[in-house]
Parts: sequence; C-alpha cells; structure tokens
Amino acid sequence: MAIPTESQATESQAAESQAAESQAAESQAADPVDGLRSYLEAEMIPALTRLGCTTRIVDNPVAGRGPFLVARRHEADELPTVLVYGHADVVLGEAERWRVGLEPWRVVVEGDRWYGRGTADNKGQHTVNLVALDQVLRTRGGHLGFNLKVIIETGEESGSPGLAEVCALLKDELSADLLIASDGPRVHAERPTLFLGSRGTTAFTLRVPLRERAHHSGNWGGLLRNPATVLANALSTLVDGRGRILVPGLRPDAVPESVRAALADITVGGGKDDPAVDEGWGEPGLTPAERLVGWNTLEVLALSAGDPVAPVGAIPGTAHAHCQLRFVVGTDPATLGQALRDHLDRHGFPMVEVEVGWTMRATRTDPDDPWVRWAARSVERTTGEPPAVLPNLGGSIPNDAFADVLGLSTVWVPHSYPACAQHAPDEHLLAPLARQALQIMAGLFWDLGDGPGDGDGPGDGRGPGDGPSHEGDGPIHEKGH
Repeated sequence: MAIPTESQATESQAAESQAAESQAAESQAADPVDGLRSYLEAEMIPALTRLGCTTRIVDNPVAGRGPFLVARRHEADELPTVLVYGHADVVLGEAERWRVGLEPWRVVVEGDRWYGRGTADNKGQHTVNLVALDQVLRTRGGHLGFNLKVIIETGEESGSPGLAEVCALLKDELSADLLIASDGPRVHAERPTLFLGSRGTTAFTLRVPLRERAHHSGNWGGLLRNPATVLANALSTLVDGRGRILVPGLRPDAVPESVRAALADITVGGGKDDPAVDEGWGEPGLTPAERLVGWNTLEVLALSAGDPVAPVGAIPGTAHAHCQLRFVVGTDPATLGQALRDHLDRHGFPMVEVEVGWTMRATRTDPDDPWVRWAARSVERTTGEPPAVLPNLGGSIPNDAFADVLGLSTVWVPHSYPACAQHAPDEHLLAPLARQALQIMAGLFWDLGDGPGDGDGPGDGRGPGDGPSHEGDGPIHEKGH
C-alpha cells in the first residue's frame, strides 16, 4: 500500500511532537515522575482517545517511579484481542555530546535521518504503531475488527520497575491473545524483522575494598596487595581474552536446534555504519548470529581504580568493575551471585566482593507458534520478502511481564536499525524505514481485523486458525509500495 499524503503528515507531526516532549520523559533523571506523567497526559491520552479507547493512568506500585497508562477499545467478545506496548521514557539527553547542528530535544531532519532523543527508542516506534492503527480505523469506517488494549510504561530505561507487578495486578484487564510491540533494531535497515523475546540481563559489580586510602608505591610496592591487579586477574577467571565465559554456571548448555535453524540465514553487521564484527571473539564454534542471539555474554562495562585522569605514584586502596551478563532462556539469574562467589573462591579471590543488581529475565516465544507464522506471512505480503525471525533479541526488553506474567505469545516488530545511535548522541530514525514500518504495521492490524489465519493455528475461535484465508488482499496490502 502506498502511504497517503495525510498519513505522511500525521507520522511526521506525531514524531515531532513526541520528540519535543522527550526532555520531560528522562526516566533516569532525578525526580522524573511529573515529567513522565505530563507526557502521558499531553501526548498519549489524546492519541489513544482518537482511536476510541478509554484510558486511565495507573500509579506505579514501586514508590518514586513513573506511572503507567492503560487503554482499552472493545468491539466484540468474539473478536481476537491484541495488547500493544510502548515505553514513554528515554535515556538522558546528553546534549553536550551531540554534534554541531543537532540537539536531543528538537527533531532535525537531514536527508533520510530524523535526529532527536526518542526518535528511535522508543517514541518514534510506538508512534508508528498508533498511526497504523489510526489508518486502519479510518479505512475500515470506524472499526478495527479486533479488540485493542494498550499499556504504556514510563520506566523501561530504568529497568521497568513495577511493570511485572502492574501486569499481575491487572491480569484480567490486560488479558489478550497476543502482544504486538515495537522496540530495538532490525537485523539490518533493509530487512524487516520479527523477534519473539529477548535475552535477559543481570547487572553485577565486583569490588576489592582493601584499604581506606592509597599508599606510596615506592614505599609499599611489593608489600601491599594492589586491588586493581587483583580485580584484573579476578576478571580474567570469569571471561578469557577472547570473550569466552569461563564460569560453568553462567554458560548455557547448547544452542537449541530450533534456534539454530531460525538463525541459519541471519547475517549480523555489514551495514555502512556498523562496527566490524571481530573474528575469533566470543564462544568458539558458533556463528555471529548464534553468539548474539543464542548464547550468553559477560561484558565489563566500566573499571575504576585510583584516578585515571590524573594518576599518581600510589597503590590504590580500592578497585571495582561494573559488569553485565546477557543470558538466554535456560539460565537462572537467581543463581548468578552464588556461582560467581563459588568461582572466585575456588580461584583464590575471596577478597573480591560480589554485588548483584537488577535483573530482566530472558524470554522466547517458539518460532513455530501459530501467531508467529501469521505475523511473518502478513509482513511478507506487505513487503514482498520474508522477514528475519529472531527467536529473541540480543538485547533485553521487559518481555517477561507479557510472556511469563500474562502468558501471551509475543511478537515484536522493530522499526529501527543497529546504527541508529540509541542510548547515544545523534540518535535518529530512518525515514524510509519508518514509512515501510507504517505499511507493515497497518498490514498486521488489517490482517488481524480480517480474521487471522490460514488453517494452521490453534482453531479456538480467537487465534490464527479461525479466520478466513489470505486470498483476496485488502487495501492495506495493495502493490506499489
């Protein structure tokens, strides 16, 4: 389908408006709650009201954290119900780090790039989905053909505090047949992508607090244990010089055959703005896609000892490293702390303290799930090519709230690309990708309203096996896009 001029205007205006509101939606800023609530009231509630939804703001059960917006449009009990998710918050703007001519809180258009904080992560992405719903509603004369539920959180960039609790408290209100959401990047800008979950993540810190102060290296060198040296060697027992995890309890057993098969045609990197993939880094015997999607990785994010800006001739008193484990389904994050403690003790590092931080659990919908097959067919009908289907994203999203707490099949349709600079200066959304994403999402919502299926679904009257066949494309799938 060719996107109408009106849709292009709506898309551009909505992205501009949402980026302008982003500064008030930094969930990592001090005292962010008022700004986050303002964004929901000024931007999200009007947009959802235009879709015929009833809306309400739900306070976060976690004290001091941002609220949630829950919306609902009910057309008929016998129709399928889709839950749509988005997050209204962004990371810190870091305005001083953007290049000259760009700024985080104003959309700047340069060629095919729309620059601004939140354009890619995540305001631009959920704006595309809301605009697609609006176009389907208009084209169908005021009905969607399915029931719609929406939840917008305001704390994803801070680990989604309260999301799982709200989903548990509102389990009946948020019940649905399927989650459709958008976040993260495609495998390549040119290849439409579905992902079905995400790797989990657990943050942890290693500390070596040996003394309260530093001591002269000439007077005490060779007599006092250096905490930086201890820390470096302790880290080398966790992950080797080629990035391979050495702690048995932090490694998955194997890449499942279903995951290996799904990743067989996936190429990682290669874009003009992508970094070169380092050969020989990570778990040996795996393809780059398998290392990124199907395996665990342990990353050292930051190290500190002494004063790296102005070092002096002294043995530091302390050292610490902030680390992160990205993990796939099958790794139990509850055992991470003890696994690290036991491993460090066995290797002679009892003086290294382990502090385990927040965790986001790993999830993965079966690639053979009927809803996944339905979504992949719909995307292929719109774009003319099969999408890449990733069993899970290499990064982490709060999909556990939907897959585990609500028990939903989850299909994520990302509208960004790996070099979009999310979480960094010069974040941007690609206009051609956004326009194709609008076509894809309109196609998905159109097909859902048509009655999804081709006879191979669960056949319970609410899933992909119960609708008419895809013969006779509707206007959303017209050629010429």
